[in-house]
Amino acid sequence: MVGVANLLNTTATTAPDALLPARTQMAISLGWHIIVACFGMAWPAMIFVLHRKGLNGDDVALELAKRWSKVAAVLFAIGAVSGTILSFELGLLWPGLMDAYGDVVGLAFALEGISFFTEAIFLGIYVYGWGRLPARWHSLMLLPIMAAGVVGSFMVISVNAWMNAPTGFDLVMNDAGQMVPTNIDPLAAIFNSAVWLQFAHMYLAAVMVVGFSVAAVYAMGLLKGRRDRVHQLGLLVSLAFVAVATPIQPVVGHFAGQRLADEQPIKLAAMEGLAETTDAARLEVGGYWNGEELVGAIEIPVDGLLSFLSTNDFDATVIGLDAVDPDERPPVAVVHTAYTIMIGIGSALVGLIAWAGWLWRRNRDALFTSKPFLWALVASGPAAVLAMETGWVTTEVGRQPWIVHGLMRTTDAVTDASYIWITLTVLVVVYAGMTAGAIAVIRSMSKRWREGETDLASPYGPSLDERSGHRSEVKAVVSAVDRPGIQP
Repeated sequence: MVGVANLLNTTATTAPDALLPARTQMAISLGWHIIVACFGMAWPAMIFVLHRKGLNGDDVALELAKRWSKVAAVLFAIGAVSGTILSFELGLLWPGLMDAYGDVVGLAFALEGISFFTEAIFLGIYVYGWGRLPARWHSLMLLPIMAAGVVGSFMVISVNAWMNAPTGFDLVMNDAGQMVPTNIDPLAAIFNSAVWLQFAHMYLAAVMVVGFSVAAVYAMGLLKGRRDRVHQLGLLVSLAFVAVATPIQPVVGHFAGQRLADEQPIKLAAMEGLAETTDAARLEVGGYWNGEELVGAIEIPVDGLLSFLSTNDFDATVIGLDAVDPDERPPVAVVHTAYTIMIGIGSALVGLIAWAGWLWRRNRDALFTSKPFLWALVASGPAAVLAMETGWVTTEVGRQPWIVHGLMRTTDAVTDASYIWITLTVLVVVYAGMTAGAIAVIRSMSKRWREGETDLASPYGPSLDERSGHRSEVKAVVSAVDRPGIQP
């Protein structure tokens, strides 16, 4: 595999100079964009539930759906910017990857682009369709938005999954003595062995990020004494979604871990901090990696528990970091710490859902009045985001030193351009500006809603009342012109 990577190398001589800024820029871009992308994946379904409830006579649900749709439009707008930046960064920062394997993953990116435009079109129709479209047809505009969000995110995740489990091509040596992919099958690349579990894991994470973040907002409002039905319904709908997603997430994560044991054992060893290949390996929780071994971890006193979790066999051998040379190991301290944080927060969120279920059965009003529970919900929003981010750190850093697992090293794919530190600086400024702008706009909208405004003015046209008045004036003029004896 190392020989293949060397043959595919295009920028190895100067890669180390650009590697740090390129990695940093990609990490900031992806880490920022993925939060916004979660809302595109999961929020339309929540809005749909509210809208359909509103059509059955619940005016508060309908008003809440309208508010959420306007916030979703703001997030989509800034997500469009960050997503476009990411698409350009793949070619600018990692030309070795795209030059060698662009034909393999190109179809997935093309389908993601189509999904993006579909989502944009129908989101525009939905946001500006309030009071203009028949009620039930209007609510159905959310269905293509939901589908486009899921399909688009699936295509992006399929590329990342392909980087962990590359397939859909054969490698042959060309006349220049380089190994190049041929017999390309883009569908096989999209539907690789890692994609289904990785997508399920990410989609559930998106539901949790959105659900807990929205619940945190309404929990804070309830703590401030805003105990109206808007806050209660917003809390209940978001909690209903995370109540389904959160308990399923550890199950999906378990099966994803078993795939690693079979296809990426060194990543699993880094996650668990397993220094040596071990039969009937015990599970150790927490601790830190000191460069040679895991220190301070809590060992679960069950022989073979890690082996069983990895392979369904208590006596199975679990591959350790000693199975490969040091230059083929990921940064273990980073991977293990990120994985530990993700597991810890995920477990706490499962406990929070159990708490919510207990309160619901015992006294439903306690969901809106229990200060300890509401403060826990306020913390759950940032916690869910942190869990998702550390999950992506585990996935991406755990694959190192490979950008395409077993075939191409990250150092062989990075650009040799000298301006990456400049683009990194510009990126930080742009993203800081987008973040500040989004917060300012959403806070302004929230303030006006609290003050009683319901139909916030469109940035590109008059309000519905003004449009209705204008139509009346036009009709009056037309009627007058049509009368006999009246000249225009």
